[in-house]
Amino acid sequence: MSTYIAPLRDMRFVMTELAGLGELSLLPGFEEVTPELAEAVLGEAAKLATEVLAPLNKPGDEQGARLAKDGVVAADGFATAYRQFVESGWSGLSGAPDFGGQGLPELLSAATVEMWNSSNMAFALCPLLTAGATEALRQHGSEELKGRYLPNLISGEWTGTMNLTEPQAGSDLAAVRTKAVPEGDHYRLYGQKIFITWGDHDMTGNVIHLVLARTPDAPEGVRGISLFVVPKFLLNADGSPGQRNDVHCVSLEHKLGIHASPTCVMSFGDQGGAIGYLVGQENKGLAHMFTMMNEARQKVGIQGLAVAERAYQQAREYAKERVQGRLAASKSGDAVAIIHHPDVRRMLMTMKSQIEAMRAFAYVMAADMDRAHRDPDAGERARRQARVDLLIPVLKAWCTELGVEIASMGVQVHGGMGYIEETGACQFLRDARIAPIYEGTTGIQAADFAGRKLASDQGAGMAELVAEMRQTALELKRSKDTQVESIGTALAAGVQALDDATAWMLHALATELDAALAGSVDYLMLTGYVCGGWQMGRAALSASKKSAANEDPDFHRAKLATARFYADKVLPKANALLEAIRSGASSGSSLPIEQF
Repeated sequence: MSTYIAPLRDMRFVMTELAGLGELSLLPGFEEVTPELAEAVLGEAAKLATEVLAPLNKPGDEQGARLAKDGVVAADGFATAYRQFVESGWSGLSGAPDFGGQGLPELLSAATVEMWNSSNMAFALCPLLTAGATEALRQHGSEELKGRYLPNLISGEWTGTMNLTEPQAGSDLAAVRTKAVPEGDHYRLYGQKIFITWGDHDMTGNVIHLVLARTPDAPEGVRGISLFVVPKFLLNADGSPGQRNDVHCVSLEHKLGIHASPTCVMSFGDQGGAIGYLVGQENKGLAHMFTMMNEARQKVGIQGLAVAERAYQQAREYAKERVQGRLAASKSGDAVAIIHHPDVRRMLMTMKSQIEAMRAFAYVMAADMDRAHRDPDAGERARRQARVDLLIPVLKAWCTELGVEIASMGVQVHGGMGYIEETGACQFLRDARIAPIYEGTTGIQAADFAGRKLASDQGAGMAELVAEMRQTALELKRSKDTQVESIGTALAAGVQALDDATAWMLHALATELDAALAGSVDYLMLTGYVCGGWQMGRAALSASKKSAANEDPDFHRAKLATARFYADKVLPKANALLEAIRSGASSGSSLPIEQF
């Protein structure tokens, strides 16, 4: 297995040239975010990822987490690594300064999230869920709850979880049955939750659960769900962990991948009731939880990018080392490394170009999140937030679907050795497979994207996005660089396909909902490919100028070649998806259920 090396040059390029890191320093609260600070953050994160987390990835996969008498025990080395992670301040990187966080931009945090997940996805899931719990509490918790829990969550001294799913209630949260009975200043919870990532472990002194439950008089359906904080250990008067609460992990799931990340079945109230505290208002729990859900979806999208990058690095190094076969055009007849073979180069370029498009899309969205929170102009904050709300389902689903595809292609580059666990290629595919499922499957993301986000403003947000993309395509086509110009032509075709698909989808949403939903995943993926093409087009404009100025010419020529490959070989998928969308639901709905 090759060593993980953070792709710092591309990260820097995307952050500065596409995401506007320099402009973020002009926003209130970000005045100290200098290029030097960003460089220091990236460099130190890369060291931790490469030297501490990556070496634990394969052993953690082989050993896994285990359930002992007193709770879940993390894989060997994880607790020490987590302590180093916390002591270095990574948990509070973008956390609220009022509660001990560093308050750095989400853009910087996104780059570190990529590194953590590339080097060790199972480990990275723990701080990922904590960040979501922190944000939900910050936005909806009472001042008392925030004061008692946020400082230790932001510092990483404690970790957080999200407890939604129950055996009878997967994505259908209307079927949640966990009960919350009021008792003085708290509630007692009774029920069971499944699929709880890092629901229990021995790496910290407390685990803080955010739990969806129903109060006795709650209305039926999602309108009757409330959100509660349920700590593993109740807090003493001084805020330290005290008596054990009535919440326990009763079993661990045996999974395809992420073996070192404990996926817990959690039982609440087996011995008198788990004490919990209401977050926000009764019966508003689902809305409050979606704060956490959106935070998690953004980071899971980056997770798809991260595992893809790791699979690409493994495949690239193997292709450089594996000598096999001869080139048809070679006069010497000597065997060559497989990276010289045209089909292997095709696979590696397919992986590389899509990874760079995913990274650009994810980082630009992270910067939009920063502007949505910090821009002094209220109108601009609202515009950026609307863009984030529209595209988070695309980021989550498109990047995770590509993560699986790219990890699978990494196995293919290895040939038969890719199917052998010793090479490490298998693990990336096994780990990546969960990402399009949790935090809402691709189908759920697509229904949200088309049925809610697109429909909510009748396509106004998408029309604004399309207009920006068209402007970029026009700039590309005006370039004197023929390579850049051709990228503009391809992008213009992709944007037109997206515009046409949007018009079809809006009509179908109003007239034939089943057809709209049947085409929603294709519509989401089309949007992802075009958004990726848009960012690769912007990257090509910048790289062309820098290459002409002889600034790091090798890197910028490679960026241009990768952008051109994406435009030629990946972006045409948009028109194919448009035709699939236009076919409607008839072929899928015409077959009787008995014939499936």
